[in-house]
Amino acid sequence: MPLPSTTPFAANGRTYTPPARPVAVLCLDGSADDYLDAAMARGRMPRLQRFSIDGHRGFARGAMPSFTNVNNSSIVTGVPPSVHGIGGNFFYDTASGQEVMMNSARFLRCPTLFPAAARAGRKVAVVTAKEKLRDIFASGLIEHGGIAFSSEKAGQARQESHGIGDVEALVGPTPPIYSGDASLYVLRAGVRLLEAGRADFLYLSTTDYMQHKFAPDAPEAIDFYAAIDVEIGRLLDLGAVVGITADHGMNAKQRADGTPNVTYLESELTRQFGPGFRVILPITDPYVAHHGALGSFAQVHVPPTADCAAVLAWVRALPGVTEALERATAARLLELPEDRMGDLVVCAGRDAVLGRTPEYHDLKALAGALRSHGGRYEEMVPLLFSAPLKPGYAGRALADVRNFDVFDFAVNGTTAA
Repeated sequence: MPLPSTTPFAANGRTYTPPARPVAVLCLDGSADDYLDAAMARGRMPRLQRFSIDGHRGFARGAMPSFTNVNNSSIVTGVPPSVHGIGGNFFYDTASGQEVMMNSARFLRCPTLFPAAARAGRKVAVVTAKEKLRDIFASGLIEHGGIAFSSEKAGQARQESHGIGDVEALVGPTPPIYSGDASLYVLRAGVRLLEAGRADFLYLSTTDYMQHKFAPDAPEAIDFYAAIDVEIGRLLDLGAVVGITADHGMNAKQRADGTPNVTYLESELTRQFGPGFRVILPITDPYVAHHGALGSFAQVHVPPTADCAAVLAWVRALPGVTEALERATAARLLELPEDRMGDLVVCAGRDAVLGRTPEYHDLKALAGALRSHGGRYEEMVPLLFSAPLKPGYAGRALADVRNFDVFDFAVNGTTAA
């Protein structure tokens, strides 16, 4: 089998010079470092534990808000949301007057790095658990011979639209999306594609169903991460340089009695200032059993009749609120696309979430206590590499390294590269 291409390629201001060996970057959705610690402490992740000795284990700062679409888009482009344009799973399009899901490549304002890698001769495959991300990952890739599919819709993959048509024959039956198997399927798919010589440049992005459902020390979470370790080991055994990060962390968001610790922001604003407010929760997506659309970040569209400064001051004093910023300041500090934002940005604390109104949220779909994300307390995520970092990259890793630097580090920054 010929060695993978080492031809350099560039995307969004970064140049990548890949090694003559496979590269696999994993985004373990919702994987706060506590999950890795809990599994390693019980001896259940021996292959990943070796990264601390043979490679690198540290932290990176994710993009805000700490949601899936935002951070996956940053990881696959190598730039913050202010550049790629996706500032949430969901936003209010003031031009059309509609609330819109940002799960399409049409919202990207720059290309991913995958078409450039494919044009440079790499066999690129991107596999995601959630179908909502596939269109973003596949943008410009299939026409250059790449592969992009989701475990959620694995059986529907077709050669002409996904670059592959035999996923179930290769990996197995399509798993249910509300399961740990949806994530493990992604990793197994990466292993099978690598084994078959159909890919040598992989992005594997899991789902956070298990992290929403289970705390780090729950037996179910430990078993899940042990199974992840097995697949990481298989990638390593196939000679891959492996880089791992997460899109966001995860925290419990409930009161002592187990009920969600939620402030219904739109209800509170209407009660205090009158009607006309629109609160957008960018965590909103089709996977309601994960979080019930309750997260720790909100955008607020203020009616023209209201005093925005007075509203901002009042919101800052609400229970659970840790940060409230007007639009221009939030765009600058959080690196967000200003034209896709509300007038105000609001963040909640480690144990709190923000909602719209009680009637808006169907919490019956939540199984057990609420675990969610979106704010500052889920911004720091793991960053691991299977090989040691070169001196320049080791220094960067001790500074303000970002999760969307992971491809740069994996391709350019390890001694295996």
